[in-house]
Amino acid sequence: MSTQPSKDLETFPNPAPERDYTIRIRVPEFTCLCPKTGQPDFATLQLEYVPHDRCVELKSLKLYVWSFREEGAFHEAVTNRILADLVEACEPRFMRLTAEFNVRGGVYTTVVAEHRSDSWVAPSPVTLP
Repeated sequence: MSTQPSKDLETFPNPAPERDYTIRIRVPEFTCLCPKTGQPDFATLQLEYVPHDRCVELKSLKLYVWSFREEGAFHEAVTNRILADLVEACEPRFMRLTAEFNVRGGVYTTVVAEHRSDSWVAPSPVTLP
């Protein structure tokens, strides 16, 4: 197989940097290992962000997510690490990562982490008649 997991997140120029718009990406096949037992943990990642100058390239995101398959990580730690890496790569106006982990020992875990650029103000909601 020529494709391998990678921690490199590639980006491309935002095609509409003058506008606030939201990119939503759903990754239903995230896996890592429980740091206590070594058993696999499965999660769906929901990424939402308002780009600034750069957007994350999807193939590199897939390879990046794949790179966690053999790593032991607590849910809270891995969610915040992924968010930090994406923020470093893209420098978005706003980014939210929601990680919904499947049941482990009868317990479901959802971790939500956010980043907001100091200079960004969320637009007011629009109410239509």
